[in-house]
Amino acid sequence: MIRYKYCYFVSRKQSKREECGKPSPSLFSSEFSLFPFTDHPIRSQSPNPTFSILFQMEDYGSSDDDYHFSDQEDSDVELIENDDRNFELVSSKTPTAQVITKESLIAAQKEDLRRVMDMLSVKQQHARTLLIYHRWDVENLFEVYVERGKAFMFAQAGVSVDECRDSDSSVSALVMCEICMDDVPSDEATRMDCGHCFCNTCWTQHFFVKINEGQSKRIRCMAHKCNSICDEAVVRTLLSREHPDMAEKYERFLLESYIEDNKRVKWCPSTPHCGNAIRAVGDDLCEVECSCGEQFCFNCLSEAHSPCSCLMWKLWEKKCRDESETVNWITVHTKPCPKCHKPVEKNGGCNLVACICGQAFCWLCGGATGREHTWSSIAGHSCGRYKEQEKSAERAKRDLYRYMHYHNRYKAHTDSFKLESKLKGLIQGKITASEEKSELRDYSWVHNGLSKLFRSRRVLSHSYAFAFYMFGDEIFKEEMSDAEREIKQNLFEDQQQQFEANVERLSKILEEPFETFDDDAKVMAIRMEIINLSTLIDGLCKKMYECIENDLLGSISLGSIHSIAPYKSKGIERASELPVCFSNKANNTV
Repeated sequence: MIRYKYCYFVSRKQSKREECGKPSPSLFSSEFSLFPFTDHPIRSQSPNPTFSILFQMEDYGSSDDDYHFSDQEDSDVELIENDDRNFELVSSKTPTAQVITKESLIAAQKEDLRRVMDMLSVKQQHARTLLIYHRWDVENLFEVYVERGKAFMFAQAGVSVDECRDSDSSVSALVMCEICMDDVPSDEATRMDCGHCFCNTCWTQHFFVKINEGQSKRIRCMAHKCNSICDEAVVRTLLSREHPDMAEKYERFLLESYIEDNKRVKWCPSTPHCGNAIRAVGDDLCEVECSCGEQFCFNCLSEAHSPCSCLMWKLWEKKCRDESETVNWITVHTKPCPKCHKPVEKNGGCNLVACICGQAFCWLCGGATGREHTWSSIAGHSCGRYKEQEKSAERAKRDLYRYMHYHNRYKAHTDSFKLESKLKGLIQGKITASEEKSELRDYSWVHNGLSKLFRSRRVLSHSYAFAFYMFGDEIFKEEMSDAEREIKQNLFEDQQQQFEANVERLSKILEEPFETFDDDAKVMAIRMEIINLSTLIDGLCKKMYECIENDLLGSISLGSIHSIAPYKSKGIERASELPVCFSNKANNTV
């Protein structure tokens, strides 16, 4: 049973038109629109919204406080109910991400299908076709429905609703298939919702070919210029008769489309794969932790890398693993032989060197020479003129030293993170030993300090990768002048050094053997120091993030491309488990 309420929507634009004595255009076909209330919220938002709505029903016996709106100052909607009651704006807290396991995948898909079926009063096959076309974005689907209408939305997604389909199928005993041109009995032919009828053999072959071509999720009708999507129940029934394995494949593709085609759902990138998927509830620019323990960036599926943007991290990973820096080292420390062109490294002080191929050449200019030389010159050779290659070598040497500076510090903090990860087991042993000889029982401050240390080490290591690109010539060369770049670099490095110094202090204190202390006062002193340092580090890290977002990335034109995941004091949030159970009481009528 679905409960309905009459709602009348009045936008501010409409109110202004009425004040001026002008007729206000109706938002829907009639003044009053009937919306079903379900157990799940229905959102409708547009880039230039005339309104922003969230429906939600708690239970059938609840009060009339069933409406929840986004609490924004620029909201363009006013909701006037038929009983003229006022409702408060309520904001609900939801987790950042949810884990979708193999068992809960069907429940997650059914949840979105049911919302669309209840809202539009359509069958499941039509709801799935609409959602696949809109990449399982329910909010976008409802936005198109409100702004463009049901007919436009159906035509755009390839949904056809033929109410006379069943009655028309038995008009004649024989039906001519326009594909194979054979007359077949009416019970051996199938008419789709679009009205086109072909024999079951042709339909089966059509489905088989399309699934093999990878078009299984949106199989179109065989008729010329018909964009209607075939009924999934018909596809499943006809395939199961002759190709049961293909029918199972088709069923699996429909189920996995919720992950493959959904921008809000992505597979966990763990290796080996845990089999879970993650659904982002809010912004997709976030860092999440799967139930298997894998922490990653939801946007690019790399490891959690803030304060680096996804593009910066991609470039940094490539720079660290490819051979570009090896090439730079060869350019700086070797010279090519003028005969065989192999790189030669000088291992002595004399500037007359010889390659293994027997060719002698001058180390200063790289030119071929004879083998005789004196203290001041090489026989048959003189050099000293400026060469462009020397300028290139100096530039390569400078770039190599700059990269080594940032990479060494990035690697140092990464290695420290790996070593300090072993502290978790050691500290648990310290806590057990302390509880046996001390009256203190609350050691949560140790775990909180250790968690803050792990989080800070990761942020510190990635901050050096961020600084390499932020103040280099690879990305933002044209965005800042040299003077502006120097000012911003000094501002960032000052905050980075303060943050780094306190992280090192916290690491040192956590390694203190507090389990050997006989005096509880010493343990309490360490406790206060760890708590204070954890609070200080949290503030410094948050301040560094604000500096990156506002003063560095926020002040340049390319800053929007390099958005970073927001800082969270509690660290990366662990995704909550999605319940496996779901309601089967979905509206299944056209």
